[in-house]
Formats: sequence, C-alpha cells, structure tokens
Amino acid sequence: MSAGTRVVRGRVLSFTGDPAEAGAASRRYIEDGAALVADGRIAAVGEARAILAGAPESVAVDDHSGALVMPGLIDVHIHYPQTQVIASYGAQLLDWLHTYTFVEEQRFADPAHCARVAGFFLTELFRNGTTTALVYCTVYPQSAEAFFAEALRAGARMIAGKAMLDRNAPKALLDTAQTSYDESKALIARWRGRGRLDYAVTPRFAITSTPAQLEAAGALMKEFPGVYMQSHVDENADEIEFVSRLFPEARDYLDVYARAGLLGPRSVFGHCIHMTGDEVAAMAESGSVAAFCPASNLFLGSGLFDRARLAGAGVRVGLATDVGGGTSYSMLRTAADGYKALQLNGQSWPAAEAFYQMTLGNARALSLDHAIGSIEAGKDADLVVLDSRATPAMAHRMETIEGDLDAELFVLMTLGDDRAVRQTYVAGEPRKA
Repeated sequence: MSAGTRVVRGRVLSFTGDPAEAGAASRRYIEDGAALVADGRIAAVGEARAILAGAPESVAVDDHSGALVMPGLIDVHIHYPQTQVIASYGAQLLDWLHTYTFVEEQRFADPAHCARVAGFFLTELFRNGTTTALVYCTVYPQSAEAFFAEALRAGARMIAGKAMLDRNAPKALLDTAQTSYDESKALIARWRGRGRLDYAVTPRFAITSTPAQLEAAGALMKEFPGVYMQSHVDENADEIEFVSRLFPEARDYLDVYARAGLLGPRSVFGHCIHMTGDEVAAMAESGSVAAFCPASNLFLGSGLFDRARLAGAGVRVGLATDVGGGTSYSMLRTAADGYKALQLNGQSWPAAEAFYQMTLGNARALSLDHAIGSIEAGKDADLVVLDSRATPAMAHRMETIEGDLDAELFVLMTLGDDRAVRQTYVAGEPRKA
C-alpha cells in the first residue's frame, strides 16, 4: 500500500458543469460515497461500499459520514502580504493602499518575515478549505521565494508572482522595468513546474507601472507561454480617472493592458466593476477572466459587480476573497457577500451556482479543470469536508431542512465559515489542524 493511501468517506458532491446551464444534471451526488486517494491523486470515487471493497487491505478510512465531501475550494485573487492589513478602518482604494498596504508591504524586505507570514497564510487557507489560490506577493523577490517554498512543502497547487511596480508607490517598494523583468524571469526559472506550482506575471495595476514595465510584463508572457498574468482593473472611480491621465493614448483602462499584450485566457483581472462596453467585449474576445471580489468591493466602497452583464457577454468569471481588502479568508463567507452584492444589483445567485463557482467554475477560470475542481479518478486529491451543522445557529436552522441539498448548501453559504470546514485534504493529506 503506497504512502498517503486513504479512503475519504462522506456525502460526496461534485459538479460536472454549470448549474445555471444544466440544472441538477450538472452535479454528481452520492449519499454514502467515498474517494480512494493514493499518491496525491483520486484513484477511485463511488459508493462507499464499492470503494471500501476494492481498497487495499488495512487502508486508512477517514469517516466523515453525514458531512459533505467536496472538491477543495479555489480562490482566484488574494494578497498574501496583506494578512495584517485585513480589517484596517475607513478608506477607499487609493487612500487604503497608501495608508495601510504600502506601509505593510515594506516589511517583506525581511526574508524571515516573509517566511512567517507565508506559513500563516497557507495554514489559514487550508483552515478555510481553500486548496488552490492565485496569489500576489510583494515587489521583493524574497516574498515570492518564501511563499513558493512553503507551498512546495505543503504539496499545494498554488500560483503566485512577485509584484511589479516602478512608480506611484513608496521608493522602498519600487523596482524598474528591467529589474522586474529579471527578477520575475529568475523566479519563473526557479519555481514554475516544481511540485504543483505555477507562476503569475504580476504588474500590480496600471497606476504603479510605467508603459515600459507593462511591456516587460508582456515580454515575459511571450517568452513563457502558459504563464499566468494577474492585475487589477476598473475597481474604483478615482483609480480609473488616474489611469486615464497616466495613459492618455489608451482607449480605456483595459486597453492599457491590451497594448502591452497582457490579455488572454490565463490573465485574471481583479474587480472589473466599472467596465465600458468596449472593455467587456475585449475581455470576452481575449478569454480573460474577471475576478469577482464582493467582500473587498463592499468593504472599500468600490461598487457592485455586474455578474449577469459580464457572464452574459461571454466573459469568464471567477470568485475571490481579495484578502486584505476582503475581510475573510473563507470562500463561504465570500460567497455570502457575493449573494448580497448581487441582490443589490437585482441578480440572484443560487447556492448550487456559488458552489460550482468555488470549485469547478474557478478551476475552469484558471484553466486547471483537468487537474482540480471536481472529484474524479485521476484528478488531484484536493478535498474539503463541510459540516452544515457546525455551529449552534447552523444546526438550529438545519432542523427545518430534510433532504433538501440546495437548502443545505445555502445554509453553508450563508452561515458557514472556517468552523464548517471539518477537514481539508491537500494532495490527499489532511491539512487542517
């Protein structure tokens, strides 16, 4: 029997498609199910009786009967250096960055601080059921080194990149077009493809990059096909106005990135709130991804994401916590905020669609649905076990729900947080202490 072989038993729920398109046929649910995991992958999934009968003798069985076993949750936009910025009071985007974030990120010049925060950050993700994330580091390459080292030790599938910014930030946080290119290229060579790691070219946002630096980011995208790109766009009205002054030749904010060759199927743009029709069309045509960050958008007063408009136009959409503008590491809490934000925008969001988004939908947004996002033989054994009766309030509400899976998912989405996460498996190994 190979190391790490175990059976994870429970009510197995996984999506095969988008419930908005296929309804109940888009999910696979096994009331008494199990997944056999070995060597970090799912070897088999099915009825518990059949899986146990076919499992190796004396296999370890993690019995979570009664709880939901789902694919690990995925976060498509989060800042690991902002763990001690979260819950900073009273500012909108640009003031918030200068008052809190840029001050905090200067501490990441210290490699020991980077390592400590990276360890905390990954532990917190796993505690909340998140097994994969697209992560911003700081301008200091040692911040990315520390994050990748911790993620490699944990065996996690993570994507991250050193931030690139050469203007409109404190001097201590500035690199140059050339140094950002050189340092990013060195990090790609050192970390991309090790374990389950990948790299994201990371110009922080247009305000903090000169045209030369954005062109350097585009050069990296061409030099390393398949690498990711992450940045921000159309989050805040003052931000958009500032970008228009910095880049008068650009048609709009997104066009700044388009001119540098930064749009594409592996490009993820945070926020996308105040988009013009041309920007929406360009996102759809290029296959770029809009990261819906409801907690952050509400906390910073940035605006309401128009999910129906973007999805209806064919834009790929992901869901993200955006810690530390976002106020929780929990994708469950984030989905609850998403539901409320969409309600304010006259849109509904059934729980099944939200859970699809947190799992297979976000895997598709990151072009990783071949490896994660659903519970299927051959895929990575990244799993989360959710208990819909984890708190007194949840248990009390669940007394009125009998056999209604959609209602149960809505309870988890609305009332759930890290306490509802019974266990998180990363490459088949339990990671929640």
